[in-house]
Amino acid sequence: MIDTAQYEDFVRAHQDLVYGLAYRLLGNDADARDASQQAFLRAWEHWGEIVGSSTAAAWLKTVTRNLCINHLQRYRARWRFFSEFTSEDGSESGERELPFAAPDTLDQTVYSGGQRQVVEDALAMLPDDQRAALVLYHFEDMDYVDIARQLGVSLGKVKTDIHRARTTLRKKLQPMQEELGF
Repeated sequence: MIDTAQYEDFVRAHQDLVYGLAYRLLGNDADARDASQQAFLRAWEHWGEIVGSSTAAAWLKTVTRNLCINHLQRYRARWRFFSEFTSEDGSESGERELPFAAPDTLDQTVYSGGQRQVVEDALAMLPDDQRAALVLYHFEDMDYVDIARQLGVSLGKVKTDIHRARTTLRKKLQPMQEELGF
């Protein structure tokens, strides 16, 4: 028998972590809420295994990340399927690898006060592929190879997506830098 009060405490303690990760990866409130709900349903199903475990939060974070990545892959697969009908020349779009400097890291001060919301909003405006790669790299501390494996794409695509996401974020955040004290 599951102690529902203990489970409710678990949900309250981890709901911000789960929703925050889902929102950063999916960039959409409704999808993030769905992924969060699915993650907590998985926790309910495995409650006997995770209750009292010191790794329960990490387990929940991994489940959330995997649910979000699965959602993005399903969406990408559907998009590719429908985009095949619109290609008139029949050529496949090739990925090209771009040269990159050493990886940037996000300044921790970005996560203070109103700056956090500005960054979250800017992340939400990125295309799914770019946002997922950037979040996995900067917020989940995954390396390029692991991100490529996790997303089921090439290493070159991961590098390109992260590069493009950084460029887009810089452009979106630049006008706000002085105002918010970045």
